[in-house]
Amino acid sequence: MSEFHGAHKSHSYFEGWYFKHQNGGHTIAFIPGVNYDEQGRKSAFVQVITDDVSCNVPFSFSDFNVSTHGLGILLRNQIFGERGVKIDLKTPEIRCKGTIKYGPLTPPKYDVMGPFRFVPFMECHHGVISMKHRLQGMLEVNGTQINFDNGTGYIEKDWGTSFPKSYLWVQCNRFRDAAGSVMISVADIPFGKFSFKGCICIVHYWGNEYRLTTYNGVRIIRCDETGLILKQREYVLKAEFSKNAPQNLFAPQIGAMSRIIRENAACHVRCRFYREGTLLFDLQSEEAGFEYVE
Repeated sequence: MSEFHGAHKSHSYFEGWYFKHQNGGHTIAFIPGVNYDEQGRKSAFVQVITDDVSCNVPFSFSDFNVSTHGLGILLRNQIFGERGVKIDLKTPEIRCKGTIKYGPLTPPKYDVMGPFRFVPFMECHHGVISMKHRLQGMLEVNGTQINFDNGTGYIEKDWGTSFPKSYLWVQCNRFRDAAGSVMISVADIPFGKFSFKGCICIVHYWGNEYRLTTYNGVRIIRCDETGLILKQREYVLKAEFSKNAPQNLFAPQIGAMSRIIRENAACHVRCRFYREGTLLFDLQSEEAGFEYVE
């Protein structure tokens, strides 16, 4: 899932990786990526989002290198990989420098897209690289030292031509019960002349993986900016969210990073998960990532 899919693309394409780090009430995510517009002009970037700042740092496409073996992205002197990140960014918006090392990654049991990964004309493909891993290291962000020792990380990626027209995305692995990790994405999926609302959801809890997805027959009972209810056979997931201070991020539209979306780097979420009507867990957090685009 960490391989680079854009090597043979020539236009109208994007690919980006999302590296999230949290500890002690601090959140910082880096989104390195590339985009090719409709005319075939190629560029690279790193987006940064924290609890109160977001910015886009442009790079030349020639600065972009990606490993052919495992997860590894190099943008000039910025390094993003399965063992950690090394950052040295200096812009008018943000000055960030330091190194964070990762413990063992925890990927899903198999591709989160399921059989849809074989569909060649999907507008956007999604991959989860690690649901949860431990952090060790330090970043200096705009003059403030942030210690990420014993913090928690998450990695995913997207690639294709455009983000969905409308979607919901929630991710959290820092619940008050440390054993839980949840990722939910519900989006409008164009499919030929038609479209449908697709869902991918992974729940990790005490070593077990539960998957509620379109290809497994999930039903979306409710989905709006305040809550979500999913039902799949004997399982029901209920989630409630409250937005905090969303930051602007650039998103792809036909390959160009020309669309503005809003992401909450850390907001409140409550997740309740049932099997045959019996509550398996009731987890809450103030550190969930959340996007809702209509």
